Amino acid sequence: RREAGLSPLQASIAAADRVRGSLLASTATTVAIFIPVLFLEGVEGQLFADLALTIAIAVAISMLVALTVLPTAARLLLRDRSDAGSAQAGGNLPTERVVNTVMALTGTPRRRWAWIGGLIGGGALLTWALLPSLDYLPPVKRDAVDVFVNPPPGLPAEMAEKEIFLPIIERLRPYMDGEKEPALRNYYVLGWPGGGNLGIRAKDQNDVKQLEQIVRNEIISGFPDVRAFAAQGNLFGGMANDRSIAIHLQSRDVEALAEAAREGQRLLTESFPGAVVNAFPPPDFAAPEIRVRPNDRRLSEVGWTRQDVAQVIRAFGDGVWLGEHFDGEHRLDILLRAEGWDGPEALARAPVATPGGAIVPLGELVEFEQAVGPASLRRVDGRRTITVAVSPPEDMSLEQAMDKVRAEVEPGLREVLPADGSLRYGGSADSLAKAMVTMAGNFAIALVLLLMLMAALFRSLKDSALVMLTVPLATVGGVVGLQLANLITFQPLDLLTMIGFVILLGLTVNNAILLVDRTRANQREGADRDEAVRAAVAERLRPILMSTTTTLLGMLPLVLIPGPGSVIYRGLAVVIVGGMSLSLLFTLVLLPAMLRLGDLVWLPRRNTPPAGEPALTGDA
Repeated sequence: RREAGLSPLQASIAAADRVRGSLLASTATTVAIFIPVLFLEGVEGQLFADLALTIAIAVAISMLVALTVLPTAARLLLRDRSDAGSAQAGGNLPTERVVNTVMALTGTPRRRWAWIGGLIGGGALLTWALLPSLDYLPPVKRDAVDVFVNPPPGLPAEMAEKEIFLPIIERLRPYMDGEKEPALRNYYVLGWPGGGNLGIRAKDQNDVKQLEQIVRNEIISGFPDVRAFAAQGNLFGGMANDRSIAIHLQSRDVEALAEAAREGQRLLTESFPGAVVNAFPPPDFAAPEIRVRPNDRRLSEVGWTRQDVAQVIRAFGDGVWLGEHFDGEHRLDILLRAEGWDGPEALARAPVATPGGAIVPLGELVEFEQAVGPASLRRVDGRRTITVAVSPPEDMSLEQAMDKVRAEVEPGLREVLPADGSLRYGGSADSLAKAMVTMAGNFAIALVLLLMLMAALFRSLKDSALVMLTVPLATVGGVVGLQLANLITFQPLDLLTMIGFVILLGLTVNNAILLVDRTRANQREGADRDEAVRAAVAERLRPILMSTTTTLLGMLPLVLIPGPGSVIYRGLAVVIVGGMSLSLLFTLVLLPAMLRLGDLVWLPRRNTPPAGEPALTGDA
């Protein structure tokens, strides 16, 4: 406006009025695409909700600043231009070259349809063909080593502390005191009956890999019959829990189930060399247990059922829950527990009172048998289950690992499962499948919201459809960016990267809104279709380039600068950089091609209006 010869006040008012509609539309669409994200549940909701809310609020405030603060500042800071009107006289040569190139590329109906079909259809096909493999969460590492310790089954907690955990602490002491390198910042040890874990942190986070090897080869090695695993901790969930594939093996046949679990461990170890493979509970039955067989004849004589004697035996164990006591502030469980016993023989001699008033030894009503069994019981959906889990290597996505499991592991497991056996997947593999369904639904809702919102703002469903047709160009740019990033470092399509496509959707349609809004405004002012498109490209080219450049410059540090924190949002940044770069180049061709076709954008024009009859302008 200043280059057109207006005063600072006139230019500020005119500029704010000229961009108000497109600013409102672009801001509304950016905020609208985050509405479905705010209602996500689970891990994806925790990851995206705060980010979506922050971006939506920031964009809304920036629109208010652009329409209020910036015009006022421009009025006070802009000076009279001595070269006022020079733009009209000589024009801006680079802009004119771009405009002339765009108009030439879309100069004939044949060229326009070729660009439309090639860019939209080719973009959709390339997106499908180049889409990277799926993953759940990025493999973000903590500056600590996590250790899981599984003592021999049946080992008392006191013995585990004395024989395992205290020696581990002694081995850590020289590193904690600084006598050995790498020096430790701190550590913790947590033990429970049947297991325990440790967390060990180095003073210098660059020493974590060295510390991991020391812990694995020195600190936790040399304990007979003890299974211990050490790995650098993950930010999203402890020890590799963010990228684990869990195979739930289910059957009533305990022995066959254990055999299937052992076969699953073997197959997974062969398919994923070096990966951590675990079974929960361990299939090796080595924990001592007492099995109880009711004497049905004797029970009926004293007036008891199997359920009654089961309650009695439970009282000799953890206790029978009788109810709760509420003192006005706290609720306390009330348990009935018998006196302790030191062996099966003592338990068999324990006297019990029958319904008839007789006192008989418990051993007359049931038979006790000493045996070995699993250290713990696991049920999934009420069925006896042993879960075999594997954490894929860091350079393999969860989708690739699942394909490998289905092809190499699942057939062998189904062969050894008994007739009533079943196999189902859990862990991050199951979470990824559910998250993909949720994300796809929310992405579709975002597209519908965008279409409806722009139709209301433009008062034209056709113009909103024009803007939406630029989306394939953005998505193909995002997947091309991911493929290029994969040439340098492993970058799958994880949940955090998917949010980049949602953000990209709002950024891309903003550029399209600028062109469509200005073209329709020019037509309302009396310009014919070609002149309206030419003027819109010339006027909106600079703001489109400026907004795209600032977006790219803001995202490039996340792409280029390495570091533990950058891994979290690197995929998101790559998608935005790739999508905005490619979309900028092709949107300047695609939209003019569609805008110059006429009102029936999706149908070729059949004839030319007779001479003297005005052509339709699109202002329906």
